[in-house]
Amino acid sequence: MATFLYRLGRASFRRRWLVAGVWTVLLVLFGAGAASLSGQLSNAFTIPGTESQRAIDHLEKSFPEAGVGGATARVALAAPEGHTFQEPANQQAVQQVVANLRDAPEVARVTDPFQVRSVSPDGTVALIQVGYDQQASELTDADREALVEATEGTALTAEVGGDATRAAPETGATEILGVAVAAVVLVITFGSLLTAGLPLITALVGVGIGIAGIIAASGFMELGSNTPVLALMIGLAVGIDYALFIVSRYRHELAEGEPPERAAGRAVGTAGSAVVFAGLTVIVALAGLTVVGIPFLAEMGIAASVTVAVAVLIATTLLPAVLGFAGDRVRAGRLPGLRGGPRPGRTSMGERWARFVARRRLPVLLAAVAALAVLAVPAASMQLDLPGDATSAPESSQHKAYELVSEGFGPGANGPLTVVVDTSASDDPREAVQLAAQRIGDLDGVAALAPPQQNRAGDTTLLTVIPTTGPSDAATEDLVADLRATAGTLHDRTGAEVSVTGQTAANIDVSDKLADAMLPYLALIVGLAFLLLMLVFRSVVVPLKATIGFLASVAATFGAVVAVFQWGWLADALGVEATGPIMSLLPVLLIGVLFGLAMDYQVFLVTRMREEHVHGTPAGEAVVSGFRHGARVVVAAALIMTSVFAGFIFAEDTLIQSIGFALAFGVAVDAFLVRMTIVPALMSMLGGRAWWLPKWLDRLLPNVDVEGERLVEPPAEDRRTPVSV
Repeated sequence: MATFLYRLGRASFRRRWLVAGVWTVLLVLFGAGAASLSGQLSNAFTIPGTESQRAIDHLEKSFPEAGVGGATARVALAAPEGHTFQEPANQQAVQQVVANLRDAPEVARVTDPFQVRSVSPDGTVALIQVGYDQQASELTDADREALVEATEGTALTAEVGGDATRAAPETGATEILGVAVAAVVLVITFGSLLTAGLPLITALVGVGIGIAGIIAASGFMELGSNTPVLALMIGLAVGIDYALFIVSRYRHELAEGEPPERAAGRAVGTAGSAVVFAGLTVIVALAGLTVVGIPFLAEMGIAASVTVAVAVLIATTLLPAVLGFAGDRVRAGRLPGLRGGPRPGRTSMGERWARFVARRRLPVLLAAVAALAVLAVPAASMQLDLPGDATSAPESSQHKAYELVSEGFGPGANGPLTVVVDTSASDDPREAVQLAAQRIGDLDGVAALAPPQQNRAGDTTLLTVIPTTGPSDAATEDLVADLRATAGTLHDRTGAEVSVTGQTAANIDVSDKLADAMLPYLALIVGLAFLLLMLVFRSVVVPLKATIGFLASVAATFGAVVAVFQWGWLADALGVEATGPIMSLLPVLLIGVLFGLAMDYQVFLVTRMREEHVHGTPAGEAVVSGFRHGARVVVAAALIMTSVFAGFIFAEDTLIQSIGFALAFGVAVDAFLVRMTIVPALMSMLGGRAWWLPKWLDRLLPNVDVEGERLVEPPAEDRRTPVSV
């Protein structure tokens, strides 16, 4: 591996114009494809194999006029204080709003609250249901504005919620701030504007190609609105970090007296080998999201993993080509007051820290483990749910609509359950529907049962069930389970197929599916990564230690997420407008992304320790020596990645906010507490035993030479004697 990458780095350095030209053409082609082929990103997602999704699929075929698959909006109207909707003036105002909504663009269905009895018992709140044939992602900003404008112009208080009001998330200035902080860290690390600019340029090229490819692909397949955001987040972070490691090694080789071309080859052969295997670990973790069984999570994982693959290719080809243009100038142009590294003859801060940890390894180890344990405590109180009007910002119209409906009709009105009765195989369809309604009405937790709605063919009936509790309440989940249990007995007696769907039931199904997939997914990525790390380090102990450290980082990160997004600690300081249950998608997504990124620092830091060890340095001193060479770069890389992710904390979308915070916190904890504290403490404690590998396994595993052991002596092409002419 090291020899191949060494030759690739030298070839890219020599043929820099060709390499740079190829990547430039690819960037232009992908950009043109994104501009001409892009489609609409979607906020909707399906969950194949669940009862709620099967019910929706059935309704789209047999009862399309019900509009279950389209976007919906809920308009909550409140009468002026001291008045009710029994007054003719207020009734007329409601009728005016209904008429305006029916004239709004793309609106397919509007209910009259007086005809469907959607007026609260005290007469102060009326609820209008608005339906679209299109998905929420297909609605434009103009459509959403028209929806809100249709509710204005009366003396009534009008608040609008529902998925039709939620637009796709957009990136903004806060994300750019993360890149700006990364640029400052690079300048401080290298002490040079020119050198600091190289990782940024190559990372932006890689992200540009990756995001353009995703946008172009949206013209041929339905992609989630969060898919390019995650790819941008991950692609920027790893793109900058991978380039940082190779540029740092290139400068080290130049300082050792190597000519620029050979220095580039050695940088790609050694640091580039670590980059390749770190990238593979991230790709495995992200692509593993396909096993969860939720398509939009799989899309996010695959898109991000492709962007990471592009970042690895950029780092091992375009970067050495750019170094060819820069040559020896990466060591020049230092800014006043910035050293860009330790002064010759002086002990670096990284070495001092490593020697301190080695001397005090037991108390340092215990202190770090205790800190992780304390951070993880809130994770025990984690509550999971999917986003909705209840989790919107308190001052938003969506949240106010949720509160109005709860006050007027009870919390269950915000999460009605749709029971689908398919009587096509029933001998007596009418009796089947009546018996279903009777059994459902007798269940605990049912506040109301709306009159049945039947399709034109008369073989499918909808029963709308209003629970007594809110969508996120455990009692509502129990009611869904009871409804599905009742469905079995009804089928046995009447032959009718009864299923439960609706947003609340779908959320429960998603949570259950994620819970079922969690352990297999964790086993898959940990198992594959363990094998990969065992191949890299030729050790059983190091991969085991890396995996345990990752699990500790994840637990601490979950604790921090609960403290901020569920309990509200530091919510104002971080711009978190609404607190509540954690999104049920976050844990599995966080495990996948954070595992890959955590292994990056494990690979970058420990490969340098192993490199020193295989080149003859005693095990204990190799830990200090490897830490001395790698600590400054790992610290810079962790700060850069944390900064890029932290920029997303101030995004408008709650999922993006929580992902940004979780990844920023997780990377910081894993890099500084686990990799730079616990790892050197354990490595110094284990000594040579850290590199133990059974002899039979040593013979089976191929030697990929990540440390560049074969590059100690120059490859054959460097030992050739020039021929005199």
